[in-house]
This record gives sequence, C-alpha cells and structure tokens, in this order.
Amino acid sequence: MKEEAIISVTNLVKAFGSFHAVDSISFETYKGEIFGFLGANGAGKTTAMKMLTGLLKPTSGEATVAGFDVFREAEQIKKRIGYMSQRFSLYADLTVKENIQLFAGIYGLSNREIKSKTEQLLNQLGLQSSAKTLIKSLPLGWRQKLAFSVAMIHDPEIIFLDEPTGGVDPITRRQFWDMIYEESAKGTTIFVTTHYMDEAEYCDRISMMVSGKIAALGTPDQLKAGFNAANMDEVFVGIAREGRTLI
Repeated sequence: MKEEAIISVTNLVKAFGSFHAVDSISFETYKGEIFGFLGANGAGKTTAMKMLTGLLKPTSGEATVAGFDVFREAEQIKKRIGYMSQRFSLYADLTVKENIQLFAGIYGLSNREIKSKTEQLLNQLGLQSSAKTLIKSLPLGWRQKLAFSVAMIHDPEIIFLDEPTGGVDPITRRQFWDMIYEESAKGTTIFVTTHYMDEAEYCDRISMMVSGKIAALGTPDQLKAGFNAANMDEVFVGIAREGRTLI
C-alpha cells in the first residue's frame, strides 16, 4: 500500500498580475522524508513555501499539508508545522532563554511545558552558560541552530526550513544537517529550500525549480543518472542553462 502523503500539491499557482511566481507545480512528500526544494534565487522556492505554510494564499490549484487544505484551513496548518525563515527569525534584543520561552508560548505550550522545554534545549545545545546572553551576541551558526531548535519546540509533524544555512561556514552547515537527520529519524518531515547544490546530496528526494516550474524531481542518484552528471552542480547546469527537464 502506498504511503499517504503528508504534503500533497497539484497544479499549484501563485500569480502576481500576469507574472506566475509559482507556475502549476505538483509533488508529494512523506512522513520522515527530507525533501529538498532547490533552485536559484528567484526560482519561486520561498513563494511556494509561504503558500504551504499558510502565509500566502495560492491563486489556484490544490494543496494539503498534514491533511489540511491550504486555501481553507491555514490556521490548522500553522499549528502542526515548524517554520524557520530565510532571514533570521529570533529576536536579537532578547536573551537566548527569553526567545525560547517566547516562541514556546506562541506555539501554545503550557507553563510547565515551557519550563521543561527551555531547560531541555539549553542542555541539548550546550547553551546553559549563555541563557542570559542576547541573541545578537551569539555567532551566526549558534543562532541558526537555536532557531531550528525553537521551530521544533512544539514537536510539529513537518518543519519548513527556508535556506537555513545561508551565510554559515561549512562546518556549521554540516552540524546543522546532523540536526536535520536526527529530526527526520524521529519521523518529522523536513521540507528545506536551499541554493547550495551540495546540500541536495543530503536529501532523500529533490525538486528543482526554474522560473516558477519544477524542472526535475527525484532522488539525488536518479537525477545524476538522468543527466549523466557526476554531482548536483552538473545537474543544475543541465537544467538552468540548457533547459533540460527530468520529472
């Protein structure tokens, strides 16, 4: 029996006047899957993610997230997902502990759960001694890892990560992906956008967008074989520069 999709998208469109930022895309993702949503800047990745997270209403098409319709049940979707935006999403002038407590409250945790989760995250990240440190004083890599952990604080079914490793060093990027693997192993679906082609190798399956459309969809090995490519950079060149598709 085929596994039921936790995200299902059919002919989804977002138009701004005559411009289609997202142009009739279709795909499915499944429980515990790391689904990479790749493409160059301006390809439509963030617009698509905003529709799936209930932040932007689609123009047409169909989509469900965790069983809820993106057109009619956006508020239900928001309760079941975590979201880490492309631009750093914590409050720079609050401390580490204050940020954790604030977002735990926003996600609806009880006072007892907030206290427990706060201590758990501080211990897990090794930030006990930095609990009262302002976020803006932390190195970027630590801020990104904390933002990811805060987005998971309410144990969502799906977490959306919008270019989460932008601007961080390679070692921190690798550590961040270790955290992603840990959550995926627990059954959490990870939907991640990135323009780093090497990160595509870390995903279970990949969708590659060009000019609002999905030009390729499959596992990293399937895409490399389909484009006779040694790596994902060569796949991207085949799609973006040569106009080839594989879906």
